[in-house]
Amino acid sequence: MFGSAEAGKAEILTHWTAASSHPDGEAINVELMRSRDFPYPHSMPGLLGCKAAQIQSGMQAHWDMFDRLQRAHAVQARNIADPETLKDCAKEVGLNIDHWERDFYSPATREAVQTELVEAQRIGVHAVPSLLLNHRWNLQGAVSETVLRRVIDDILAGHDPT
Repeated sequence: MFGSAEAGKAEILTHWTAASSHPDGEAINVELMRSRDFPYPHSMPGLLGCKAAQIQSGMQAHWDMFDRLQRAHAVQARNIADPETLKDCAKEVGLNIDHWERDFYSPATREAVQTELVEAQRIGVHAVPSLLLNHRWNLQGAVSETVLRRVIDDILAGHDPT
């Protein structure tokens, strides 16, 4: 997508830098990630890790795993494409590791994730983050609170926010 792993990491870290300037972004450790020598992690391993958690213990486990992976990634600058990092996170959120590993490596889990990715594309989600409002308006990428409030106010007033 970015031409190379190095170019991708550089581009994404510009997004991290912008996000870290927002009130909830202070925990993002841009410089630590910049210093890491692994390629910027792609999303599939994390998606599989969260889906494996969900299969084991439902949506709460999915979100617990998601939150733990976000912290490992953005705050601790760990390689969340590394199965051992994912396994450590699964342990930390209290999952049965044998069960989690079986599901993590299962073709059925990968198929479930792929199905959800196809559905996301079908409804117009092509970026992370994305916020779909009323199944109609899709805010792609990081948007300011001002923009988000304007869009919500427009929708509540019956206006098309576009």
